[in-house]
Amino acid sequence: MTKTALAGATSESIRNHVTDASEADRNPDHIPSRNAVRASRPAAKPHGQWKVDGTAPLNANEVWKQEDGGLSCRTRIETIYAEQGFDSISSDDLHGRFRWWGLYTQRRQGIDGGKTATLEPHDLEDRYFMLRIRIDGGALRTEQLRVIGGISTDFARGSADLTDRQNIQLHWIEIENVPEIWRRLESVGLSTTEACGDVPRVILGSPVAGIAKDEILDPTDLIRELSDRFIGDPDFANLPRKYKTAITGHPSQDVVHEINDVSLVGVVHPELGAGYDLWVGGALSTNPMLAQRLGAFVAPEVAADVWVGVTSIFRDYGYRRMRNKARLKFLLADWGPGKFRQVLEDEYLGHRLPDGPAAPKPSTPGDHVGIHEQKDGRFFIGATPTVGRLSGSTLTALADILEAHGSYRLRTTPHQKIVVLDVQADRVEPLVAALDELGLSARPSLFRRSTIACTGIEFCKLAIVNTKDTAAAAITELERRLADLVDSGQLTQPIALNINGCPNSCARIQTADIGLKGMMLPTPDGDPTPGFQVHLGGGLASVDRGEAGLGRTVRGLKVRVEELPGYVERVVRSYIAGRADGETFAEWALAADEGDLQ
Repeated sequence: MTKTALAGATSESIRNHVTDASEADRNPDHIPSRNAVRASRPAAKPHGQWKVDGTAPLNANEVWKQEDGGLSCRTRIETIYAEQGFDSISSDDLHGRFRWWGLYTQRRQGIDGGKTATLEPHDLEDRYFMLRIRIDGGALRTEQLRVIGGISTDFARGSADLTDRQNIQLHWIEIENVPEIWRRLESVGLSTTEACGDVPRVILGSPVAGIAKDEILDPTDLIRELSDRFIGDPDFANLPRKYKTAITGHPSQDVVHEINDVSLVGVVHPELGAGYDLWVGGALSTNPMLAQRLGAFVAPEVAADVWVGVTSIFRDYGYRRMRNKARLKFLLADWGPGKFRQVLEDEYLGHRLPDGPAAPKPSTPGDHVGIHEQKDGRFFIGATPTVGRLSGSTLTALADILEAHGSYRLRTTPHQKIVVLDVQADRVEPLVAALDELGLSARPSLFRRSTIACTGIEFCKLAIVNTKDTAAAAITELERRLADLVDSGQLTQPIALNINGCPNSCARIQTADIGLKGMMLPTPDGDPTPGFQVHLGGGLASVDRGEAGLGRTVRGLKVRVEELPGYVERVVRSYIAGRADGETFAEWALAADEGDLQ
């Protein structure tokens, strides 16, 4: 296998490895802007669209997916691999089908970031696995949380990371223990089924579904129906690539819908009442494109059918020949929203959808941090771990603490946060204090609240930079360096700092106020050092500026890891000094002179 540069294509097993929210969409070819709407044209080569080109596989991944689908390997895991050990695992299963059950080999320890692009995949991977637990809608009961904590303690060296897709990931998993882990998870209604792979991934859902006083509609039943009916369904177990869903009925638009393949966003139609606004074709990675509205209103009673229709379009018309163009965003870029809607209605629904209004811009943050009254008079508490890093003992203790304070439900969020539900008024402050002792702050600093990080080089085979420790250190240092701006009231709103270990945007770097893309940087002595390329001024509707947009890069602006706190301090102080009245950081950064961003 030929060794390649990091910016180019890698082998299938490395290119498709993920350890957090997203995986590589590596694509060296030119891709039009996210808003381009181009007329369809004949392809120089077939795209591998099943309804156009037939189902004959055009690459090795499509071959094994058709010969023996990803769902098939569970029996082999339970009856062969768990009995005979790591060396008994076939390559196709290890680097392919295991994903359908939430398993990836993790990075072998001690390999520095400079070797990520030069070593072969088998030199990077360890004999241990990352295991992703699927949590649709982020909904957990305390008994489920306790089981996850016990699994982490017993089988994962205490590891537990909360991702920005509402999952919990464990590390150091040995294949021999996977059947017992599944048994424990499934005994409380959890699973790892299709947590990864070319399938419908975890369904993002509003963390305050069914409890928020200002909710437009409750998507809980819809999320449950989609999960129960279609996760593990062979009809949708061989999609061209991964497929991400987001559903919310909350006006804060709290599920980052602009960067999902299909999203349903709560809206009130002036004549038809509450329903959903339909968005399609969002995804980031190395070729970021924001989703586009189809202009269609989706009534709650047809929402599942619409999801099936959009998913079926991806299955039947998605590009399968080249893995790096196999996401739905590329099909939408070629078709445009008008044709996509027409195909959806004519070929898959059999009827037109009503035209619908766009949802209003959010007026409140979508991370739900803090203390908020529920519609039943009780309270929910949004608490912040440090960049999603938890542990098995923390999860177990959290379950105990919640139950001791009368709460038995919680939600994970797309912002690496935890929301505790159903807290009686007289238990709020005691619970806030207990959470704080556990390392979960309901009143975090601006920097702790707004910083997220991917898994990074600690476990990810694609990563170049240590992210979790770097982010935690940066938070501590920024709290100290910028305390004067916070204390004086000059800095009152969080500035999103998203730290990613490689170019693939698991931590959504293009949609952050300050997004940091891990890379190796040259030094005067010629020995490369870990650092970041800087993206500035991105945002999502639910996060910081009321509308979505991709950030800008400044030519030559790169920051070494050790320089990160100093750089952030410098650019934040430039913003405070140069902003117009009411101007957000993102608005300022997009318009600022390059010199002010250095």
